[in-house]
Amino acid sequence: MAKKENDRFIKVLEESGIITSSEVWVDTQTGVQYLYHACGSSGGLTVLVDAEGKPLLHRRTPDAPEYK
Repeated sequence: MAKKENDRFIKVLEESGIITSSEVWVDTQTGVQYLYHACGSSGGLTVLVDAEGKPLLHRRTPDAPEYK
């Protein structure tokens, strides 16, 4: 999937099994990370939080996808 200039979300991690898939998506405007997990024909999306319940923010690193 090619990144477009105006993509609101970018995928930063993907792990897949035979019928399962887990992905971490980042909101490019806020940096908040979301976990998407699918198994068969069902799936779900949730915000990732730290121990205090605050949303996890994506840290920019040399090997991380770039976003504004």
